[in-house]
Amino acid sequence: MLTIPAIRWGKPYTALEKQEVVHFLSGEPIASISQVNGGMLQLDMKKAARARAVLREIPSENLLLMCEKAAELFESAELPMGDGTQSVDDFIHQQSASTGLPEHMCLGNMKKNSFVLANMRQILDALTRGLDLSILGRGYGEEGRGVTVSYQVQSPVLGAVLPNNSPGVHTLWLPAIPLQIGLLLKPGSQEPWTPYRMVSAFMEAGVPAEAFALYPGGHDVGSTLLTRCSRSMVFGSAQTVEQYAGNPRVQPHGPGFSKILLGDDVVDQWEDYLDMMVESVFSNSGRSCINCSGIWASRHTDKIAAALAERLGAVDVLPPEDPDAGLAAFTNAAMATGTWGMVQQDLQESGVTDMTGDYGDRLVEKERCAYLRPMVVHADSPDRGVASKEYMFPFVSVVQCPQKDMVKKIGPTLVGTAITSDQDFILSLTESTSIDRLNIGPMPTNRLNWLQPHEGNLTEFLFRSRAYQITELPSAVGV
Repeated sequence: MLTIPAIRWGKPYTALEKQEVVHFLSGEPIASISQVNGGMLQLDMKKAARARAVLREIPSENLLLMCEKAAELFESAELPMGDGTQSVDDFIHQQSASTGLPEHMCLGNMKKNSFVLANMRQILDALTRGLDLSILGRGYGEEGRGVTVSYQVQSPVLGAVLPNNSPGVHTLWLPAIPLQIGLLLKPGSQEPWTPYRMVSAFMEAGVPAEAFALYPGGHDVGSTLLTRCSRSMVFGSAQTVEQYAGNPRVQPHGPGFSKILLGDDVVDQWEDYLDMMVESVFSNSGRSCINCSGIWASRHTDKIAAALAERLGAVDVLPPEDPDAGLAAFTNAAMATGTWGMVQQDLQESGVTDMTGDYGDRLVEKERCAYLRPMVVHADSPDRGVASKEYMFPFVSVVQCPQKDMVKKIGPTLVGTAITSDQDFILSLTESTSIDRLNIGPMPTNRLNWLQPHEGNLTEFLFRSRAYQITELPSAVGV
């Protein structure tokens, strides 16, 4: 069993209080992780400026090269981990054992994080629209139009309260290092593996250890981080997003409510897009904010729902090491039973039909965990409550809605895939402020273009454009 310390700006710290990370099926201990409190984080914030200072001593070009090296190490090397080391196989097994994700999904998320890190040069070039990164480090410079531009850093570090549900979200904080911004992370209690391994890879690639702080701990650590850090991100429920809405210091990430919209011009050929719909709902066991939770069309919705149920309803629980495993466990069985209770309430509403009811029980309870098998429900109107629900397993509502009402009814949508050639409909979707990422054409909602911002542009969150004029001082004149 590994013993993993907290990291206080590069220095390991072993606390008296520790929390065991255990295997979700056997209960076998995997690691013992030091637990700190909010007071320690608050004290250490006094040293946060040093994290940016050590990164500014390294040219951005060198940091980008270190990112490429870190990507290689993260995906292939045996790296230091607490009082031991961690191979790639160790990482995949440990992450699966503590999160309930099948091992092949852990490998897929690992490759996703590695890809983003390896292609950081192109990603930042797109996010900054080709800005010379040295301007961000210096604070000002010439952009090529004969005008001095300036970008004022808003925080020396980026804080993040990290989740347990899906390792893929870690792509969002990776660009901080080449932007010469330190990282202050609170790892998830069940998924500490990605942030610890990524920080280890960064250090092995040459990034100064003083740029990193990892504070495992309770809720007080998360609340202190979000209060004390000038720029931070948090992952959580819709209530979490609502709590921090309008707070310029916090970038909240919650449910995606991602959707597929079938235009009237193509809906009669809906069967051509069934594979795309299945992938959008089922990939990564439905745990991602980019998984599709709603499929909207004006007609054929009962047939679409029945076809999806036929494809997904029979999917059953398999061991996490099985390469065909498609379902992730709820390592906290009470969360599964609570979720199932909410779904049962949704099904009581008139006009809502469970299309997977004939494919066996949806709740599968084990000794130490539980699973929820895929669900497809049909809603005869966008006004049904289930049309605006999202759950942490493969769950999708097929919603009947006239095309003319879709834009005003869909609500917040992280990824919207619109399958249509109707130019008026495309224009209304393009103009809609409800959709963050818009795909025109049959593209699965889970397939992202990493050269575009995911949820907000991190460079715009961390830096503020401002006016900056320089004039030469007159020469001193002796008296």
